Amino acid sequence: PLIYPFIVNNPGEAAQAKRRIAAVTVGHMTPPLIEAGTSGATAELEALFDEYAEAQTLDPKRARLIARAIVLRAEETGLDRESGVASTDPDVVLLGLDAWLCDVKEMRIRDGLHIFGQPPLSAAGFVMQPAELCARQNCAAAETAGLLAALDGRFVAGGPAGAPSRGRLDVMPTGRNLYSTDPRAVPSRTAYEIGRRAANEVAARYAQDHGDWPKTIVMDVWASATMRTGGEDLAQAMAHLGVRPLWDNATARVTGFDILPYASLDRPRVDVTLRMSGLFRDVFPAQIALFDQAVQAVALLDEEDAINPLAAARRAGDAAMRRLFGSAPSVYGIGLGRAITADPMIARRTMGEAYLDAGSHAYGGAGAEATVSGEAFSHRVAGADAFVHGQDMDDLDVLDAAATVETEGGFAAAAESLGKTPALYHLEAGRSDALKVRTLAEEVARVVRGRAANPAWIAGQMRHGHRGAAEIAETVDNLYAMAVLSDAAGSRQFDLLFDATCGTPAVRDFLLAANRDAARAIAERFRDAATRGFWTSRRNSDAACLADMLAAAA
Repeated sequence: PLIYPFIVNNPGEAAQAKRRIAAVTVGHMTPPLIEAGTSGATAELEALFDEYAEAQTLDPKRARLIARAIVLRAEETGLDRESGVASTDPDVVLLGLDAWLCDVKEMRIRDGLHIFGQPPLSAAGFVMQPAELCARQNCAAAETAGLLAALDGRFVAGGPAGAPSRGRLDVMPTGRNLYSTDPRAVPSRTAYEIGRRAANEVAARYAQDHGDWPKTIVMDVWASATMRTGGEDLAQAMAHLGVRPLWDNATARVTGFDILPYASLDRPRVDVTLRMSGLFRDVFPAQIALFDQAVQAVALLDEEDAINPLAAARRAGDAAMRRLFGSAPSVYGIGLGRAITADPMIARRTMGEAYLDAGSHAYGGAGAEATVSGEAFSHRVAGADAFVHGQDMDDLDVLDAAATVETEGGFAAAAESLGKTPALYHLEAGRSDALKVRTLAEEVARVVRGRAANPAWIAGQMRHGHRGAAEIAETVDNLYAMAVLSDAAGSRQFDLLFDATCGTPAVRDFLLAANRDAARAIAERFRDAATRGFWTSRRNSDAACLADMLAAAA
């Protein structure tokens, strides 16, 4: 028997544990979330913006001086580049910077870790009371009761898995045996509506950046995200194609799709390729077939090339129209993180080729069997105008997990190895009423400012000793991996993260005392970043600091 305490917001991995080892997955709560707030340069600029707002009505001349000070400080700290504001108009720059600061400030980050069977605590050690956490004061007792029942060989009641940060109050109380979703109801009606809006946001951002609509997009779809959201990513891909699922009214299960007439769309159709996770391949065969059928149907439409790139591809000789790719059957993950750990000096081109090889199997078509189609996948990557990765909850971000870095950074490395530089977009969909599309570089910069180099996040991890130190080390690892794979992580991000960790005596001492392995790994990663030219330190003393850490952690 296997009793597996499992985080409630990861239904895909929980389902995999049930399938592989018949685990009883006793759900536990997610870490509490807090607003990132401001610190360092962002706090300085926020104070200047407050002064500027007050001076605009009381002293316009002083307001102009403050405005110049804001722009200058933003240039000195790199915030002007991180915000993505490209203009010589001071008013436009100020508006962009202000919006960027608000974006970082309002970012929701984890306040430490969840301790099984205990209510969430604030940094000050008090039980948190915000409305979204109220239903958690029962979770602590329920988690303990569920685990003890399982250990005693008694029945553990089932309960749904999902993200509390997305308003899924039905997943509480935790402590129940997790189950996920009915795959026959994916994508749901709600997921399609959100996915349709997400498709519009992505297309609009691309048009804003490039002056034209995207014609070809590669998206990745994961099983856990699909289970949490009811299939928003798949729905987004269908909306890009210009098709809509059909549902049975009695069961809400998907029965097929409708092709929307071009006249009802706000933009041309998009030729979409899906790069599937291994678990999505296993759990959602019906959705693979549905999307493949939609691709084939849209490709057969009698529409002009300018409004239907799928039909244009078919007429140009792409007879198979393979648009679903993933790993070989029974293979999971991409493995780029392990390769970087084994050889931190590994070349980006090698990583790009590994990404292409990992996605070399095509799915769908008349036969249900996977087909080795490495050349076809490479063709889809090389021909992509953009790549889109969706983040469906605030609990995680682009530097949280190696899988996310492998997916987004891996595509960038693969495209570069083919001589291409498509747009790389990160879609934040944690709050479905406020979808935001950012470039990968913008997202990395936001996460470093808002979480990774944020003293509040680091303090939260320090409350958890050796485990918290490991979390900090994982973020440093992921930033380094992103730099190996793409240009989305730059010297400024390494500077900020170094200053917040190794460059802060209290944090450095904590790492060495709580987890010497993590301290050594962090120092090694910064050293590797400097060696490879990803990080050009602003101070000569940083090299000595790293040498001292490595010696102390030996």
